[in-house]
This record gives sequence, structure tokens and C-alpha cells, in this order.
Amino acid sequence: MNNAQMSARVGLFFLLGCALIWVTFEALTSGKVSRDRGYRVIAHFSNLKELKAGDEVRMAGVKVGTVAETRLAGRRAEAVFLINSKVQIAHDSVATIGMAGLLGANYVSLDLGTEGAGSLKPDAQIRTADTPDLNTIVSQIGEIGRKIDGALSQFTGALGGSDGNGLLGKIDRLVDENSTRVGQITTDLRDITSKVNKGEGTLGKLVNDPAAYESLVSTLTEIKVAATEAKTFVASTQSIIDQVKSGKGTLGSLLYDDEAGKNIQVVARNLRELSDKLNKGEGTLGRLISDDTLFRDAQGIMRKVDRAVDGLADQGPITAVGVAANALF
Repeated sequence: MNNAQMSARVGLFFLLGCALIWVTFEALTSGKVSRDRGYRVIAHFSNLKELKAGDEVRMAGVKVGTVAETRLAGRRAEAVFLINSKVQIAHDSVATIGMAGLLGANYVSLDLGTEGAGSLKPDAQIRTADTPDLNTIVSQIGEIGRKIDGALSQFTGALGGSDGNGLLGKIDRLVDENSTRVGQITTDLRDITSKVNKGEGTLGKLVNDPAAYESLVSTLTEIKVAATEAKTFVASTQSIIDQVKSGKGTLGSLLYDDEAGKNIQVVARNLRELSDKLNKGEGTLGRLISDDTLFRDAQGIMRKVDRAVDGLADQGPITAVGVAANALF
């Protein structure tokens, strides 16, 4: 191999090494000579869930930083985020640990927070919220499966039962014990339907006799009319009661008018006083009722009037007045 070929090969390997160094530089620094380190934010979690340094920190699905460090801080787990200096995190933003997929790496998700809430300062602590991880979800699903299996076992036992005391066993025994009765009931139902089809009995006539059906419809119509009239009567009665309660009309005045009530009391008192006087024989009417002498005198006068009338029949008109006067006085 001559010197020219050796020089060409060395130059080719040198160019390939420079190209490899350039590709690596572009991949790691995005073409920037001085790398922007950003600022740190600290988050406390009860469980980091396999979160490790280098995992992404995303906001609204966009990468805004990486996890710089994970460590224990007393009885809590602590993660340090390195956030791009151009990204501002709201003061009320909340950090949660999410999963990129069933087999993917974990990442930190930041919500946008509230506009106008201010921004977190470097080395500030961000609020966090715990979310269930895959292991927790699988454990809960397993617990649910065990509960379902237990419920199905109990249900199966209730239906069947090893000793035949389950629901199906009881139903089977019930059918065996009442098979004769069930057959008799079926026969009776068949006889009843046969009679109905033939028009026998009340139900059969209603089904097959148009006249009976029309009579039933007419009766129902009359009942509806009577019910309507009864409603009208009840409404009228209620109206009268309302008027009486409001003090309208004679009855309402008697019940609710104080002046009318006082007048009735006065009349009742006067009637009682009059009755007392009559019982005591006071006054003309009381004497007529209680004094027998006045009654006997009245009887004597009536007899004299009768004799006077008889005398008038025998004597002339001229002496009629005199006869009547003599008879009376």
C-alpha cells in the first residue's frame, strides 16, 4: 500500500468521525453551543411510581422539562424538575404522575392552572395530586373479581344448593307436590273458557250477547251521568256552605251576624217571659187560660146568645133587638 492510499483512508476516517461528532452534538444540544439549563421546581409525592431522572415533564401534552432528580425527603418522596426557562408555570398548577402507556415510561403532567394566578419562582414547591398507577388498578380489578366470584358462588348456592334446599330445589318440590292441583286448575280454566265461548253465564253473555253488552254500556253511562250530577250537587252545596261561612244570606246572618244573634236572644227572652206570665195567669190571655170562672162565664154568654137567636126566630123584627138585649142583660 502506497502513501497516497494510506493518506486517503486516514482522511476518510477523519471525515466520518467529524460527521458522527456533529450528529451527536445536534441530537444532544439541538445545535446550541451553550445549553439552557432552565430552573428547578420541587414536587412532593406519596409514591413516585417508578418515576426516575430523565423522564419528561409535560404541560398540556407538550414537553417543558425533565425530571432532574428523585430522592426521599423524610417520609415523603421528592422529585426535582428542570423546567425550560421560557416556560412559566402557574402558581396554582398541579403536578401528577401519568403513564405513557401500559408498557411505557412514566412522566409528570402539569395542568395549565389559572390565568393571572402568577408564576412559580425557581426552587419553588408545586402542588401535587396522587393518581392510581397500573399496579393499583390491577389490584382493584382483582379485588372486584374476587367479590364477583364470591357473589356468584352465593347466588349459585342459593339457586341450587348441595342438599337440594336451594331455590331451584324448592321450586322442583313445589311443582311435584302441587302437580295434581295445577292439573285441576288447568282443567277448570279450560271449562270456564269453554262456557264463555258458548255464551253461558254472566261473563259469557257479556262477551257474546250484544244486547247485554249494550245494556251494560247504558248502565255505565247512567252511572257517569249520576256521578256528574252528584259532583254538581256537591259543588252547589259547597258554594252554599261558603256563602254561609262568609255570613251571606239569612242562614249566614243568623250564624255569623252578632246583631241578628242578639235579636234572636231578645225574642227568645220575650217568649220565655210571655210563657211565664201565661203559666202564672197574668194578663187577659193568662186569665183566659188559667181562670175557670172566665171560661164558665163565656159558656153562659154563648148559651144566652143561642137562646136569643132562637127567640129571634119566633118574634118579629121589631122586637128582635129588645129580645136580644133582655137575653144578654
